[in-house]
Amino acid sequence: MKQSEIKELSIEELKEKLVELKKQHADLKMAHAITPLENPLQIRKTRRTVARLATELTKRELQ
Repeated sequence: MKQSEIKELSIEELKEKLVELKKQHADLKMAHAITPLENPLQIRKTRRTVARLATELTKRELQ
């Protein structure tokens, strides 16, 4: 998810996406620990998207 897409989301949508992606990240990490993933870069991509969402959410709440 690109930063431009994140900026278009409302606060509620940001929170929903954040919860969804945190769960996806945890699932990917668990699956990778059991059997190596075909594309382990998915873990990094998901982690960075979670960080982008959290940053944008914090930024909006402080305004």
